[in-house]
Amino acid sequence: MDVFVIGGVGIDTIVRVPELPLPVRETIRVEPIESYVGHTGHGVVMGCHRLGMDAGIADLIGEDAEGDRIRWTYEKLGIPFTAVLTPGGTRRSVNLVSPDGRRLSLYDARQPQYDGLKVHPDLWRPDVARTRHVHVSIMDFARQALPDLATADCSVSTDLHDWDGVDDFHRDFATAADVVFVSAGVLPDDAIGWIFAHGRAQAVVAMAGADGSYLHVAAEKPVHIPPIELPDRSVVDSNGAGDAYVAAFLATWLDGRSWREAAQAGSIAGAWACGSPGTHTDLITAEQLMTLILKELSTD
Repeated sequence: MDVFVIGGVGIDTIVRVPELPLPVRETIRVEPIESYVGHTGHGVVMGCHRLGMDAGIADLIGEDAEGDRIRWTYEKLGIPFTAVLTPGGTRRSVNLVSPDGRRLSLYDARQPQYDGLKVHPDLWRPDVARTRHVHVSIMDFARQALPDLATADCSVSTDLHDWDGVDDFHRDFATAADVVFVSAGVLPDDAIGWIFAHGRAQAVVAMAGADGSYLHVAAEKPVHIPPIELPDRSVVDSNGAGDAYVAAFLATWLDGRSWREAAQAGSIAGAWACGSPGTHTDLITAEQLMTLILKELSTD
């Protein structure tokens, strides 16, 4: 297996609203409300799958209709999925999306049922033993896999999302990964230095949305990766853009390309994901990515 993802699958309900923040009124008419298999781990495994990689995922899901939908989806796609069924229910979120693609996520993490839940390591150990790379979602149960990953013969990545540099929940994941992705939104100036000083990170990528991303490689000066605009693919929904970035970054890096090339590929994939409504409904393929990379090179 090329990439194995631990945790981070659920159901996204997308509500396309007229504006954000919402106006204060009792009733607001919206476009048809749709739901999708989504969340961050699903976005990464789907992105890698679309890019032609052998990818699989393991997670906790509920004994409910949402869990059934997830299992059926992966079976249909041919993506290996290992699951532990829990009475807590499958994770869900409601994402409000404005006409310009901005979103507000209302995340129902089912935390009372999931936090502190002990999981048998057979959920991840067989696949960790046969993969080149593991991407760990910041699920509480996934913390139990980190000691195994520390001694495994594979590289590791994680996405800290909107870490503020202080919250202890993220620190174990930040120090256990070779590649760390994080949102630049609320990240303090000293947080990236802390990751390098206290963990095993070779690279840290701070994703800044419309401002592009910032590539930090150990012992090198940071590099700003400008955002990519796709003239034929306007922004309609930013859901899943970060996950698409991660998938393309990993695919490019694992293919032996440079950190910068990986970040540029991630930027293209993220921009592509913003051009379709919903979550992970139209992620970029390897052929599409290569075409756009060559186009970017020709304009440099």
